Amino acid sequence: MELHLKIVGAILMVLSMVHVRFPKYFNWAKELGGMSLINRQMMYVHTFFVALVVFLMGVLCLSSASLLVSTELGHRICLGLGVFWGLRLFFQFFVYSKELWKGKRFESVVHIVFSLLWIYFTVVFWSVGLLY
Repeated sequence: MELHLKIVGAILMVLSMVHVRFPKYFNWAKELGGMSLINRQMMYVHTFFVALVVFLMGVLCLSSASLLVSTELGHRICLGLGVFWGLRLFFQFFVYSKELWKGKRFESVVHIVFSLLWIYFTVVFWSVGLLY
């Protein structure tokens, strides 16, 4: 299971780096232009902190996989992370509109890939949190 935690950690660190491209990719300069300053800045600040937390999750998994697997605290942390990613998986299907990806080749591939990632993260963390 340590290997899976390290794989998850590496993926999480890469995923956090992807957030850097969000403003340009999603054309935030134009899309958020009509929002108030506070709402516009909250988008940037929250994206930064989401990326930071995801990066730190990755660092934790890479640097402390053996502790996560072998200690009660590690199991509790993994259980919490499993809940986090399980909720993210739920949102993938029940909060985001299907209109965002259905019938669109690239967006459908992205939807499937990230759904599989959220499933993998959830299974790995729950496995450590509940089975070890």
